[in-house]
Amino acid sequence: MAFDAFALVLAMLALGYLFQRLRVLPDDAPQVLNLVVLYVCLPAAVLRYAPRLELEPALLGVVAVPWLLLAATVLLVGLCARWLRLRRDEHAVLLLTVALGNTSYLGYPLVRALVGEDALPYAVVYDQFGAFMILSTFGLWVLARYGGEHPPDARTILLRILRFPPLWALLAGFTVMPAEPPHWIAGGLQRLSDALLPLAMLTIGLSVRLALPRDELRPLAAGLLLKLALMPALAVALVPLLGLHGTMARATVLESAMPSMVTAGALAIAHGLAPRLAAAMVGYGVLLSMATLPLWAALVG
Repeated sequence: MAFDAFALVLAMLALGYLFQRLRVLPDDAPQVLNLVVLYVCLPAAVLRYAPRLELEPALLGVVAVPWLLLAATVLLVGLCARWLRLRRDEHAVLLLTVALGNTSYLGYPLVRALVGEDALPYAVVYDQFGAFMILSTFGLWVLARYGGEHPPDARTILLRILRFPPLWALLAGFTVMPAEPPHWIAGGLQRLSDALLPLAMLTIGLSVRLALPRDELRPLAAGLLLKLALMPALAVALVPLLGLHGTMARATVLESAMPSMVTAGALAIAHGLAPRLAAAMVGYGVLLSMATLPLWAALVG
C-alpha cells in the first residue's frame, strides 16, 4: 500500500508539473482544484475517520506536539537568522514554512499508507487542532508583522477558523456522525476521500516552483534541515514524554515530518516575502520528503 501511494504521489506530482510547464490547464486550475480538495475531499476524509476516534486524555499529547514544535521553530529559526544574517523576509518565510507542514493534503494519505488506516484519526487531530490552528493564529501574525499589514484581531482569527470546512466536518464527526454509517454514505465518503491524494498532488504539481534561489541557498538548506530532520527528531523525543505510544505516536511523528505546507508558501509569496525561497521550500521539501518520510516511518515503526 505504501509503495502504491508513493508511486501515485510521484506520478501526479510529475503530471501536474508537466501540465504547468506546457500550460495545458488554465492559469487558475490550481486554485480551483485546491477549493475542490478543501470543500469536498478533506471534509469527506475527516467525516470518514473522525467518528472512529476514541476521545481519551492521550489525545492532548497529539495536540501538544505541533505547538511544542512551534516554540522550537521560533527559537531555532531565530538563531539561524542571527547566525546566517538573514533578511527579515527570509526570516518570515522560514518561520512559516518550518512551523507549518503539509499535514492534510500529504499527511492524511501518507499516514494511512505508511502507518495504517487506524492512524488516520490521529492525523486528523494533529492537523485540525495543530497545523490549522497555528496557520490561523501564528501564521496570520507572521504575515502581519513581516508583510506590513495590520496585526489580525481576535474577530479576524475567529472568522477564519469558522470558515474552514474540515473543522465543521470534524465537529460533525465527533457528534452526529456514527462510526459505522449506512453503506451508501460510507461508500460515498470512501470514494471522495480516496480522491484526496491524486487531486492534492496534481494541485501541488501545478503550483510548485523549482527555481533554485542561488543567493538564498543557506536559508533554504537551513529550512529544509529544520523541517525534514530536526522537527521530526524532536517529535520522536516528545511522544514518549507525553505518553504517546503505538499507532498514536507513529502518526504524530509522521505528521511532524511532512514537508512545508503549500498554503504557507503561497501566502508568503502573495505578501512579497522572499518569493523564490518560499517556492523552493515547498517544491524541494515535497521532493525530498519522498525519501525522508519512509525513513521516519521505518524508524518509528
